[in-house]
Amino acid sequence: MNPLKVYTALMATTLLWGVSFILTKVALTSFTPFSLIFFRFSIASIFFLLYFLWKGFPRLTKNQHVRLATLSFFEPVLYFLFETSGLQRTTAAEASLIIALIPALVLLLSYLFLKERIARIAQLGIALSILGIVLLMMGENGLQEYSGSSLKGNFLVLGAVVSAACYTLLSRSLGQEISSFVISAYQFFYGTAFFFPLFLLFPKGTGQSIGVSVLGALLFLAFGATIGAFLCYNYALSKAPAATVSVFINGIPVVTAFTGWLILGETLKGSQLLGAIVVVIGVTLTSIHQQQRDESLHLA
Repeated sequence: MNPLKVYTALMATTLLWGVSFILTKVALTSFTPFSLIFFRFSIASIFFLLYFLWKGFPRLTKNQHVRLATLSFFEPVLYFLFETSGLQRTTAAEASLIIALIPALVLLLSYLFLKERIARIAQLGIALSILGIVLLMMGENGLQEYSGSSLKGNFLVLGAVVSAACYTLLSRSLGQEISSFVISAYQFFYGTAFFFPLFLLFPKGTGQSIGVSVLGALLFLAFGATIGAFLCYNYALSKAPAATVSVFINGIPVVTAFTGWLILGETLKGSQLLGAIVVVIGVTLTSIHQQQRDESLHLA
């Protein structure tokens, strides 16, 4: 494993997905969740289809197709269905906070099903990351700032957390057989097929006109947060333990908070800045520990 490439891919994933929370809110002013997800998947599918028409389609077994379809059902299908629907009913800040629970769930599932051992310093890093997210999102007035958001929206985003945790473990094993590029491509082939009937059955828009900002948000979500982020994330999953990869999800709320400040004019309060620093420390602790462990195993 090349630690620099893996951590660069994970940092890019964190940046792209962190920004996506804000731009999803922008896109949802004109698109319904079903139409937004379908357009994202369709654009990604066309990109990969053109690539395979140029380079040739990979040879996959029936078993691999079944596993890819199962993987796709958890993410992107269930994940984006829960996340996008939840973002209609809750704030981007709360959604990113809930998404940050993914590492804790992956850690538990990795221990139960993959028998991966997590050192105490790595556990400390995860704990610090979660603590930092709480500080980041509570702000100056505590949880009262978010009293108006929907409990239903938060539960929907929690469904995305469960979906992402299952996806992470399934992708980890499949990544040993199939390249991250092929996995990403077939995720969106199957994802588009899953969502096509829903796209036909449900309303396509909210009634608001599609302006430049909404179109720009859709293109970013398709090419950046969908194609780019999934390629980076699947590459990292094929090279590093699932629990280590997932801990970088904790950096997403930091990116979301800064993006909200830049795009929406939101201000970061003292406790939020402190939370961002704690998250960075937590992720760094886990990353350094994992890199040292990988190097020691390589030398052995």
